[in-house]
Amino acid sequence: MKDYSLVNDDLIRKIIKPRSILSRKGENGIALVVGGSRIYHGAPLLTSLAALRSGTDLVYTAIPKINLISSRIFSPDLIILPFPDDKLTTGSVRRLLNTLPKKINAAAIGMGLNVSKSQPLILLIQDLLGANSHLVIDAGALLPEILPNISKNDTIVTPHAGEFKRLFGDSPTTKLSEQIELVSRKAKEFGLVIVLKGYQNIVSDGVSTFVLERSTPSMTVGGTGDVLSGLITGFRTKYGSLHSCLLGLFFNGKAASRLSSKIGFHMLASDLLSELPFVMKEYDTIN
Repeated sequence: MKDYSLVNDDLIRKIIKPRSILSRKGENGIALVVGGSRIYHGAPLLTSLAALRSGTDLVYTAIPKINLISSRIFSPDLIILPFPDDKLTTGSVRRLLNTLPKKINAAAIGMGLNVSKSQPLILLIQDLLGANSHLVIDAGALLPEILPNISKNDTIVTPHAGEFKRLFGDSPTTKLSEQIELVSRKAKEFGLVIVLKGYQNIVSDGVSTFVLERSTPSMTVGGTGDVLSGLITGFRTKYGSLHSCLLGLFFNGKAASRLSSKIGFHMLASDLLSELPFVMKEYDTIN
């Protein structure tokens, strides 16, 4: 008997909620993305736009001030909150928390982020959790020091194999059954929802475990994980942790598959942002 479930179209249609025709700006979700650095300026931009593509109403993007002008030129859809330091510092965290204009339903932290010390990151996590924001932790923010602060509250972590080892101290093997056992065990131990990214993406909350096979090798291009984190964060403003991960992985993979049929192995992560609406709109309903 399998110890995991597969994700298919029927399951996604059962999860998707209708959108109220009477809803107003903000009622379909407000998200925050904290990331970026002098080198990795694009990661939080991909994450933010993917969160908007998920159907979230508002996304605030906190990035280093050095990236401010280029990021504003990149897209008029971004609401940018610059912080003064290239690295995440205690001062930049306090400034960011004081400038947030609205209550945040879900926050993504870590995409391209330069974290030299864990304490500012922990401060940010503690404050957002204290304000009842849901968290999605990725990339540079996946440090073992944060585990006591994110445990037992349905926080989502989205590591690849190397980041998984850095966070939990255990390295996933290449055998699927062993990966499933390890991810499920760690999710249960720490009260997290874990998305282990790879050829076979494994999602577990410690009770239920799902596997989604990568739809195309085109997805090895840099930035597709940032798009995934944005989708998961956007969905997390309206859905539970586990369902947000399943929706994000499903639509990210479906968009990549459609692109691969058009342009082969020449996809860019930014191409996903334009393709996502076409794979998602057939699941849209109104009440």
